Amino acid sequence: MELVERENPDISILRQCALLGVHRSGLYRDRSDAEAEANLKLMRLIDQQYLDMPCYGSRKMTAWLQREGYMVNRKRVQRLMRLMGIEAIYQKPNTSKPHPEHRIYPYLLR
Repeated sequence: MELVERENPDISILRQCALLGVHRSGLYRDRSDAEAEANLKLMRLIDQQYLDMPCYGSRKMTAWLQREGYMVNRKRVQRLMRLMGIEAIYQKPNTSKPHPEHRIYPYLLR
């Protein structure tokens, strides 16, 4: 993106982008690191709270962050938790394992 000369009178921005193989819309995008720093701060807070309360999922974590004064939604918290590789610790459903004492009936319609 730094190679594109915006004030060049000979070659248009469109042609320069085509020659460099980059999208023209990427020139106008603001690449500030403020978003990344905000996400890192949220990730640090999520990690600290997860160490205290590992049973918190994205919904509880979102509610906790909002009580702390951070304006976040659940999708953002889900994405950050997925990025960090953490999930709530709770008992998952165990519906596919039969009880060992139950009788297995034969299938008679074959």
